[in-house]
Amino acid sequence: MSDASVTREQSNNVPMGILLMLAATIVFALQDGISRHLAGTYNTYMVVMIRYWFFAVFVVALAARSSGGLRRAAYTRQPFLQILRGLLLAGEICVAVYGFTILGLIESQAVFICYPLLVAALSGPVLGEKVGWRRWMAIGVGCIGVLIILQPGMGVFHPAAIIPLISALMFALYGLLTRYVARQDDSTTSFFWTGIAGAVMMTAIGVWFWEPMSASDWKWMSLLCLTGALGHWLLIKCYEVAEASAVQPFAYFHLLWASILGITLFDENLRNAVVVGSGLIVAAGLFTLWRERIKS
Repeated sequence: MSDASVTREQSNNVPMGILLMLAATIVFALQDGISRHLAGTYNTYMVVMIRYWFFAVFVVALAARSSGGLRRAAYTRQPFLQILRGLLLAGEICVAVYGFTILGLIESQAVFICYPLLVAALSGPVLGEKVGWRRWMAIGVGCIGVLIILQPGMGVFHPAAIIPLISALMFALYGLLTRYVARQDDSTTSFFWTGIAGAVMMTAIGVWFWEPMSASDWKWMSLLCLTGALGHWLLIKCYEVAEASAVQPFAYFHLLWASILGITLFDENLRNAVVVGSGLIVAAGLFTLWRERIKS
């Protein structure tokens, strides 16, 4: 038993974990760009539904290969929370993709990256964790960053700017519920219910918005499905080879890649307010992650 634990500890390969996380952020940024292209032409619900069909097949295949197979992966003593998690993530993806079509990749991602701060703020009431004054200061700095990006009262604020903030809140709640159900269920079970619950929800909604898709866009749709599965696989491997606290800060590179895609492919502009605001959000998020690592 002790030999096995030593072996697992020695396999904590942080450089490899960082490379896998960076690769995952690139794949997810490509996924965002493809989602923006498709949702700009077709209904968002249909695009997300097809994406979830592939995702469901992916999680079922992973569960079937896991120890105990599908029966063990599907077993949970907290089905309501597991289903709620899946519905939250599916709804968040719809909101996020819709935000891409309205605000673009840069503006959406710049606000969305505040979700770790929302997780920190809500960890008290949802999980009963203690949130100290240093974390509250970081949360406050992140809120200032969001306000700088949104610029309320500056004559340019549009209600649609709230969309990525809603998306970030939904994703934060999803993350907190994931942490909560992990007290009784392992990652295989949570991943299984994430895909299945989301696929059922999106099918119930998306079939009513079905519309013909061109052959060229079906190729993009196929690539979207593949990048979704590849991104999740990279994250799984990332957390297998390295500690989450060591690699999580590199998830912020998602904003960099999304900005590059937004500028080069979609002719988006990088406002000074976005640079300053997102810089504050990233700094506050990194500080929060550092504090969690020190506490642990």
